[in-house]
Amino acid sequence: MQKIGPCLWFDTQAEEAAKFYVSVFRNSRIIETNYFLEGAPKPAGTVMTVRFSLDGEEFIALNGGPEFQFSPAVSFVANCVDQVEVDRLWAALSEGGQEVQCGWLTDKYGVSWQVVPTALYDMLNSPDKAAAQRAFSAMMGMIKLDIAALRKAFAAA
Repeated sequence: MQKIGPCLWFDTQAEEAAKFYVSVFRNSRIIETNYFLEGAPKPAGTVMTVRFSLDGEEFIALNGGPEFQFSPAVSFVANCVDQVEVDRLWAALSEGGQEVQCGWLTDKYGVSWQVVPTALYDMLNSPDKAAAQRAFSAMMGMIKLDIAALRKAFAAA
């Protein structure tokens, strides 16, 4: 178990959400499921927490009730090596959710994600500040990030 990790508060969808996320990300799995015991605020035997791993990073999903909702103030960044991975994750995570801007989306459970090609980091950190600005400006006009369009903007003179 890693020392620090996120706990996602769901109303009743912790197990469903964990299974969904594990199906989306490679090298992922459900680690364990814990159930409410007698005297808990939810019926004994129903899912309390699900501990799961997404590509080696551990998460806990908790069925805590309707008191709290997710906010874009906290999001998860999915770094992608190529456009195929961007497209695959974008399609899976945005289905039933909401596409936002600049590679951000909210999934069907209300969790915010940033689907980011790793090539963008190199462009934005380039010593060529004019090229970095062009890539940044192109990104600001996108919803799902397009690596070819970002590279084209970066390279334009």
